Amino acid sequence: MQLSFTAQQIADFLKGTIEGDPTVKVSDFSKIEEGKPGSLSFLANPKYTNYIYSTEASVVLVNNDFVAEKPVKATLIRVFNAYAGLAMLLDMVEKSKPRKKGIEPMSFVADSAKLGSDVYVGAFAYIADGSIIGDNTLVHPQVYIGEGCTIGDNTILYPGVKIYPGCKIGNNCIIHAGAVIGSDGFGFAPEGDIYKKIPQMGIVIIEDDVEIGANTTIDRAVMDATIIRHGVKLDNLIQVAHNVEIGANTVMAAQSGISGSTKLGKHCVIGGQAGLGGHITIGDNASIGGQAGVISNIKENAQILGSPAIPVKDFFKSSIIFPKLPDMYRQLNQLEKEIQQLKEEQNKQSK
Repeated sequence: MQLSFTAQQIADFLKGTIEGDPTVKVSDFSKIEEGKPGSLSFLANPKYTNYIYSTEASVVLVNNDFVAEKPVKATLIRVFNAYAGLAMLLDMVEKSKPRKKGIEPMSFVADSAKLGSDVYVGAFAYIADGSIIGDNTLVHPQVYIGEGCTIGDNTILYPGVKIYPGCKIGNNCIIHAGAVIGSDGFGFAPEGDIYKKIPQMGIVIIEDDVEIGANTTIDRAVMDATIIRHGVKLDNLIQVAHNVEIGANTVMAAQSGISGSTKLGKHCVIGGQAGLGGHITIGDNASIGGQAGVISNIKENAQILGSPAIPVKDFFKSSIIFPKLPDMYRQLNQLEKEIQQLKEEQNKQSK
Protein backbone atom coordinates (compact mmCIF):
# COMPACT_ATOMS: atom_id res chain seq x y z
CA MET A 1 0.00 0.00 0.00
CA GLN A 2 2.98 2.25 0.69
CA LEU A 3 0.73 4.42 2.88
CA SER A 4 -0.58 4.00 6.42
CA PHE A 5 -4.28 4.38 7.25
CA THR A 6 -6.42 3.64 10.27
CA ALA A 7 -9.54 1.54 9.97
CA GLN A 8 -11.57 4.68 10.72
CA GLN A 9 -9.97 6.61 7.87
CA ILE A 10 -10.68 3.75 5.46
CA ALA A 11 -14.28 3.45 6.68
CA ASP A 12 -14.80 7.19 6.24
CA PHE A 13 -13.37 7.06 2.71
CA LEU A 14 -15.61 4.12 1.74
CA LYS A 15 -18.61 5.36 3.74
CA GLY A 16 -18.62 2.09 5.65
CA THR A 17 -19.22 1.07 9.26
CA ILE A 18 -16.65 -0.43 11.65
CA GLU A 19 -16.84 -3.48 13.88
CA GLY A 20 -13.73 -3.68 16.05
CA ASP A 21 -10.81 -1.35 16.72
CA PRO A 22 -11.12 1.86 14.66
CA THR A 23 -7.52 2.87 15.48
CA VAL A 24 -5.80 -0.20 14.03
CA LYS A 25 -3.44 0.77 11.17
CA VAL A 26 -2.75 -0.98 7.88
CA SER A 27 -0.02 -0.29 5.32
CA ASP A 28 -0.40 -3.20 2.89
CA PHE A 29 -2.94 -5.41 1.10
CA SER A 30 -3.18 -9.19 1.37
CA LYS A 31 -5.35 -12.12 0.33
CA ILE A 32 -7.65 -13.18 3.12
CA GLU A 33 -6.13 -16.69 3.19
CA GLU A 34 -2.63 -15.21 3.41
CA GLY A 35 -3.42 -12.24 5.64
CA LYS A 36 -0.60 -10.63 7.61
CA PRO A 37 -0.72 -8.27 10.58
CA GLY A 38 -0.81 -4.67 9.41
CA SER A 39 -2.56 -5.57 6.12
CA LEU A 40 -6.04 -5.03 4.73
CA SER A 41 -7.98 -7.84 3.05
CA PHE A 42 -11.52 -8.37 1.80
CA LEU A 43 -14.24 -11.02 1.64
CA ALA A 44 -16.48 -10.95 -1.42
CA ASN A 45 -16.65 -14.60 -2.53
CA PRO A 46 -18.54 -16.90 -0.10
CA LYS A 47 -16.07 -19.70 -0.92
CA TYR A 48 -13.48 -17.88 1.21
CA THR A 49 -15.72 -17.25 4.23
CA ASN A 50 -13.91 -19.79 6.42
CA TYR A 51 -10.68 -17.78 6.16
CA ILE A 52 -12.15 -14.76 7.88
CA TYR A 53 -12.03 -16.62 11.19
CA SER A 54 -8.33 -17.45 10.91
CA THR A 55 -6.85 -14.60 8.86
CA GLU A 56 -4.05 -12.54 10.40
CA ALA A 57 -5.09 -9.45 8.40
CA SER A 58 -5.76 -6.49 10.68
CA VAL A 59 -8.72 -5.13 8.69
CA VAL A 60 -11.15 -6.96 6.41
CA LEU A 61 -13.73 -5.39 4.10
CA VAL A 62 -17.01 -7.31 4.07
CA ASN A 63 -20.41 -6.80 2.50
CA ASN A 64 -23.14 -5.28 4.65
CA ASP A 65 -25.06 -8.57 4.70
CA PHE A 66 -22.15 -10.66 6.04
CA VAL A 67 -23.14 -12.61 9.18
CA ALA A 68 -20.31 -13.97 11.33
CA GLU A 69 -20.94 -17.46 12.71
CA LYS A 70 -18.15 -17.17 15.29
CA PRO A 71 -15.79 -14.47 16.61
CA VAL A 72 -13.58 -12.63 14.11
CA LYS A 73 -10.22 -11.31 15.30
CA ALA A 74 -9.82 -8.70 12.54
CA THR A 75 -11.53 -5.33 12.51
CA LEU A 76 -14.36 -5.44 10.00
CA ILE A 77 -15.44 -2.60 7.73
CA ARG A 78 -18.90 -3.19 6.32
CA VAL A 79 -19.57 -1.66 2.90
CA PHE A 80 -22.16 -2.07 0.16
CA ASN A 81 -19.74 -4.01 -2.06
CA ALA A 82 -16.44 -5.26 -0.60
CA TYR A 83 -14.82 -5.91 -3.99
CA ALA A 84 -15.74 -2.47 -5.31
CA GLY A 85 -14.48 -0.95 -2.05
CA LEU A 86 -11.13 -2.68 -2.47
CA ALA A 87 -10.95 -1.36 -6.04
CA MET A 88 -11.50 2.19 -4.75
CA LEU A 89 -8.69 1.81 -2.23
CA LEU A 90 -6.29 0.33 -4.79
CA ASP A 91 -7.10 3.16 -7.17
CA MET A 92 -6.46 5.75 -4.46
CA VAL A 93 -3.07 4.22 -3.65
CA GLU A 94 -2.14 3.98 -7.34
CA LYS A 95 -2.99 7.64 -7.91
CA SER A 96 -0.93 8.68 -4.89
CA LYS A 97 2.25 7.34 -6.51
CA PRO A 98 4.46 10.04 -8.07
CA ARG A 99 4.04 10.25 -11.86
CA LYS A 100 6.99 10.50 -14.19
CA LYS A 101 7.40 13.63 -16.29
CA GLY A 102 9.74 14.87 -18.98
CA ILE A 103 11.49 13.45 -22.01
CA GLU A 104 14.26 10.97 -21.30
CA PRO A 105 17.49 10.92 -23.30
CA MET A 106 17.66 8.55 -26.27
CA SER A 107 13.95 8.99 -27.05
CA PHE A 108 12.84 10.61 -30.32
CA VAL A 109 10.10 13.22 -30.65
CA ALA A 110 9.57 14.70 -34.13
CA ASP A 111 9.68 18.47 -34.42
CA SER A 112 6.11 18.60 -35.70
CA ALA A 113 4.73 16.44 -32.87
CA LYS A 114 2.79 18.27 -30.15
CA LEU A 115 3.13 17.27 -26.51
CA GLY A 116 0.80 18.49 -23.77
CA SER A 117 1.83 19.47 -20.27
CA ASP A 118 3.49 17.04 -17.87
CA VAL A 119 3.94 14.34 -20.52
CA TYR A 120 6.47 11.55 -19.92
CA VAL A 121 8.41 10.00 -22.82
CA GLY A 122 10.70 7.12 -21.87
CA ALA A 123 14.01 6.14 -23.42
CA PHE A 124 13.88 4.60 -26.91
CA ALA A 125 10.28 5.73 -27.42
CA TYR A 126 9.50 7.16 -30.87
CA ILE A 127 6.87 9.81 -31.61
CA ALA A 128 6.49 10.53 -35.33
CA ASP A 129 5.58 13.64 -37.30
CA GLY A 130 2.20 15.22 -36.70
CA SER A 131 1.28 13.19 -33.63
CA ILE A 132 -0.46 14.87 -30.69
CA ILE A 133 0.03 13.68 -27.11
CA GLY A 134 -2.38 14.95 -24.43
CA ASP A 135 -1.68 16.30 -20.95
CA ASN A 136 -0.32 13.97 -18.24
CA THR A 137 0.07 11.06 -20.65
CA LEU A 138 2.81 8.49 -20.03
CA VAL A 139 4.71 7.08 -23.01
CA HIS A 140 6.94 4.36 -21.59
CA PRO A 141 10.21 3.14 -23.14
CA GLN A 142 10.16 1.49 -26.58
CA VAL A 143 6.69 2.76 -27.45
CA TYR A 144 6.18 3.58 -31.13
CA ILE A 145 3.62 6.24 -32.13
CA GLY A 146 3.28 6.62 -35.89
CA GLU A 147 2.58 9.67 -38.02
CA GLY A 148 -0.55 11.67 -37.33
CA CYS A 149 -1.68 9.77 -34.23
CA THR A 150 -3.72 11.43 -31.48
CA ILE A 151 -3.36 10.31 -27.86
CA GLY A 152 -5.67 11.88 -25.26
CA ASP A 153 -5.06 13.15 -21.73
CA ASN A 154 -4.07 10.93 -18.78
CA THR A 155 -3.46 7.89 -20.98
CA ILE A 156 -0.77 5.29 -20.25
CA LEU A 157 1.14 3.47 -22.98
CA TYR A 158 3.24 0.75 -21.39
CA PRO A 159 6.58 -0.48 -22.83
CA GLY A 160 6.55 -1.86 -26.33
CA VAL A 161 3.12 -0.57 -27.37
CA LYS A 162 2.92 0.09 -31.12
CA ILE A 163 0.45 2.65 -32.50
CA TYR A 164 0.33 2.65 -36.30
CA PRO A 165 -0.10 5.92 -38.24
CA GLY A 166 -3.35 7.86 -38.03
CA CYS A 167 -4.89 6.03 -35.09
CA LYS A 168 -6.77 7.92 -32.37
CA ILE A 169 -6.77 7.04 -28.66
CA GLY A 170 -8.95 8.84 -26.12
CA ASN A 171 -8.53 10.09 -22.58
CA ASN A 172 -7.82 7.94 -19.51
CA CYS A 173 -6.92 4.86 -21.52
CA ILE A 174 -4.45 2.17 -20.49
CA ILE A 175 -2.68 0.10 -23.14
CA HIS A 176 -0.44 -2.65 -21.81
CA ALA A 177 2.92 -3.88 -23.02
CA GLY A 178 3.20 -5.30 -26.50
CA ALA A 179 -0.26 -4.29 -27.71
CA VAL A 180 -0.46 -3.35 -31.39
CA ILE A 181 -3.02 -0.79 -32.51
CA GLY A 182 -3.65 -0.27 -36.22
CA SER A 183 -1.84 -3.15 -37.90
CA ASP A 184 -3.21 -4.17 -41.29
CA GLY A 185 -6.44 -6.11 -41.36
CA PHE A 186 -6.35 -9.61 -42.87
CA GLY A 187 -7.56 -8.65 -46.32
CA PHE A 188 -6.58 -10.61 -49.42
CA ALA A 189 -8.34 -11.18 -52.75
CA PRO A 190 -7.78 -14.51 -54.55
CA GLU A 191 -6.31 -14.14 -58.04
CA GLY A 192 -5.84 -17.57 -59.54
CA ASP A 193 -3.37 -19.44 -57.37
CA ILE A 194 -2.28 -16.40 -55.37
CA TYR A 195 -3.78 -13.93 -52.93
CA LYS A 196 -3.57 -10.23 -53.70
CA LYS A 197 -3.22 -7.94 -50.69
CA ILE A 198 -6.05 -5.42 -50.25
CA PRO A 199 -4.61 -2.15 -48.89
CA GLN A 200 -6.01 -1.31 -45.48
CA MET A 201 -6.66 2.43 -45.67
CA GLY A 202 -8.67 3.03 -42.48
CA ILE A 203 -7.66 3.66 -38.88
CA VAL A 204 -8.44 2.53 -35.34
CA ILE A 205 -10.43 4.77 -32.99
CA ILE A 206 -10.29 4.02 -29.27
CA GLU A 207 -12.61 6.14 -27.15
CA ASP A 208 -12.17 7.24 -23.52
CA ASP A 209 -11.63 4.99 -20.48
CA VAL A 210 -10.62 1.91 -22.46
CA GLU A 211 -8.11 -0.64 -21.15
CA ILE A 212 -6.31 -3.00 -23.54
CA GLY A 213 -4.31 -5.99 -22.31
CA ALA A 214 -0.79 -7.07 -23.16
CA ASN A 215 -0.14 -8.40 -26.68
CA THR A 216 -3.66 -7.67 -27.83
CA THR A 217 -3.94 -6.62 -31.48
CA ILE A 218 -6.53 -4.32 -33.06
CA ASP A 219 -6.45 -4.11 -36.85
CA ARG A 220 -7.06 -0.95 -38.83
CA ALA A 221 -10.11 -0.84 -41.10
CA VAL A 222 -10.10 -1.42 -44.83
CA MET A 223 -11.90 1.95 -44.99
CA ASP A 224 -13.27 4.20 -42.24
CA ALA A 225 -12.41 2.86 -38.77
CA THR A 226 -12.25 -0.06 -36.40
CA ILE A 227 -13.94 1.40 -33.29
CA ILE A 228 -13.56 0.54 -29.61
CA ARG A 229 -16.24 2.49 -27.72
CA HIS A 230 -15.78 4.08 -24.31
CA GLY A 231 -15.32 1.94 -21.22
CA VAL A 232 -14.40 -1.26 -23.09
CA LYS A 233 -12.01 -3.62 -21.27
CA LEU A 234 -9.98 -6.07 -23.33
CA ASP A 235 -7.86 -8.77 -21.70
CA ASN A 236 -4.45 -9.98 -22.90
CA LEU A 237 -3.96 -11.81 -26.21
CA ILE A 238 -7.15 -10.74 -27.97
CA GLN A 239 -7.52 -10.31 -31.73
CA VAL A 240 -9.88 -7.63 -33.06
CA ALA A 241 -10.12 -7.68 -36.87
CA HIS A 242 -10.67 -4.86 -39.33
CA ASN A 243 -13.89 -2.79 -39.27
CA VAL A 244 -15.05 -4.35 -36.01
CA GLU A 245 -17.03 -2.15 -33.62
CA ILE A 246 -17.13 -3.00 -29.91
CA GLY A 247 -19.92 -1.29 -27.97
CA ALA A 248 -19.50 0.74 -24.81
CA ASN A 249 -18.53 -1.05 -21.57
CA THR A 250 -18.19 -4.46 -23.18
CA VAL A 251 -15.58 -6.78 -21.63
CA MET A 252 -13.64 -9.59 -23.32
CA ALA A 253 -11.48 -12.26 -21.69
CA ALA A 254 -8.12 -13.51 -22.95
CA GLN A 255 -7.58 -15.38 -26.23
CA SER A 256 -10.96 -14.41 -27.65
CA GLY A 257 -11.18 -13.10 -31.19
CA ILE A 258 -13.53 -11.15 -33.44
CA SER A 259 -13.58 -11.53 -37.22
CA GLY A 260 -13.93 -8.63 -39.64
CA SER A 261 -16.91 -6.24 -39.72
CA THR A 262 -18.65 -7.79 -36.71
CA LYS A 263 -20.54 -5.39 -34.43
CA LEU A 264 -20.77 -5.97 -30.66
CA GLY A 265 -23.37 -4.16 -28.61
CA LYS A 266 -23.05 -2.41 -25.27
CA HIS A 267 -22.35 -4.19 -21.98
CA CYS A 268 -21.56 -7.56 -23.57
CA VAL A 269 -19.44 -10.17 -21.79
CA ILE A 270 -17.21 -12.41 -23.94
CA GLY A 271 -15.54 -15.41 -22.28
CA GLY A 272 -11.99 -16.61 -22.85
CA GLN A 273 -11.15 -18.27 -26.18
CA ALA A 274 -14.54 -17.40 -27.65
CA GLY A 275 -14.47 -16.88 -31.41
CA LEU A 276 -16.88 -14.58 -33.24
CA GLY A 277 -17.38 -14.99 -36.98
CA GLY A 278 -17.34 -12.13 -39.44
CA HIS A 279 -20.16 -9.79 -40.56
CA ILE A 280 -22.48 -10.63 -37.66
CA THR A 281 -24.17 -8.52 -34.98
CA ILE A 282 -24.13 -9.20 -31.24
CA GLY A 283 -26.93 -7.45 -29.33
CA ASP A 284 -26.56 -5.37 -26.18
CA ASN A 285 -26.00 -7.19 -22.86
CA ALA A 286 -25.25 -10.50 -24.57
CA SER A 287 -23.16 -13.05 -22.65
CA ILE A 288 -20.99 -15.46 -24.66
CA GLY A 289 -19.31 -18.25 -22.72
CA GLY A 290 -15.70 -19.37 -22.94
CA GLN A 291 -14.68 -21.25 -26.12
CA ALA A 292 -18.01 -20.51 -27.76
CA GLY A 293 -18.00 -20.40 -31.55
CA VAL A 294 -20.45 -17.76 -32.78
CA ILE A 295 -21.34 -17.86 -36.49
CA SER A 296 -24.66 -15.99 -36.62
CA ASN A 297 -26.36 -12.93 -35.15
CA ILE A 298 -27.07 -12.93 -31.43
CA LYS A 299 -30.04 -11.07 -29.93
CA GLU A 300 -29.70 -8.67 -27.02
CA ASN A 301 -29.62 -10.18 -23.50
CA ALA A 302 -28.87 -13.64 -24.95
CA GLN A 303 -26.70 -16.13 -23.05
CA ILE A 304 -24.98 -18.65 -25.31
CA LEU A 305 -22.31 -21.33 -25.10
CA GLY A 306 -20.81 -24.13 -27.19
CA SER A 307 -19.43 -24.41 -30.71
CA PRO A 308 -21.44 -23.70 -32.74
CA ALA A 309 -22.87 -21.58 -29.95
CA ILE A 310 -26.41 -22.28 -28.71
CA PRO A 311 -28.45 -20.91 -25.77
CA VAL A 312 -26.80 -21.68 -22.44
CA LYS A 313 -29.73 -23.74 -21.08
CA ASP A 314 -29.79 -25.87 -24.23
CA PHE A 315 -26.02 -26.36 -24.02
CA PHE A 316 -26.20 -27.60 -20.41
CA LYS A 317 -29.07 -29.94 -21.26
CA SER A 318 -27.04 -31.26 -24.18
CA SER A 319 -23.91 -31.64 -22.08
CA ILE A 320 -25.78 -34.09 -19.84
CA ILE A 321 -26.53 -36.21 -22.90
CA PHE A 322 -23.03 -36.14 -24.43
CA PRO A 323 -21.58 -38.93 -22.21
CA LYS A 324 -24.66 -41.09 -22.88
CA LEU A 325 -24.40 -40.88 -26.67
CA PRO A 326 -22.45 -44.18 -27.14
CA ASP A 327 -25.08 -46.13 -25.18
CA MET A 328 -27.89 -44.31 -26.95
CA TYR A 329 -26.29 -45.18 -30.30
CA ARG A 330 -26.10 -48.87 -29.40
CA GLN A 331 -29.71 -48.81 -28.18
CA LEU A 332 -30.81 -47.14 -31.40
CA ASN A 333 -29.07 -49.80 -33.49
CA GLN A 334 -30.73 -52.52 -31.41
CA LEU A 335 -34.14 -50.90 -31.82
CA GLU A 336 -33.62 -50.65 -35.59
CA LYS A 337 -32.78 -54.36 -35.72
CA GLU A 338 -35.86 -55.27 -33.66
CA ILE A 339 -38.09 -53.08 -35.84
CA GLN A 340 -36.66 -54.72 -38.95
CA GLN A 341 -37.32 -58.18 -37.49
CA LEU A 342 -40.91 -57.19 -36.65
CA LYS A 343 -41.42 -55.93 -40.21
CA GLU A 344 -40.09 -59.19 -41.64
CA GLU A 345 -42.37 -61.28 -39.39
CA GLN A 346 -45.34 -59.10 -40.28
CA ASN A 347 -44.60 -59.53 -44.00
CA LYS A 348 -44.46 -63.33 -43.58
CA GLN A 349 -47.83 -63.39 -41.77
CA SER A 350 -49.47 -61.24 -44.42
CA LYS A 351 -48.53 -63.67 -47.22
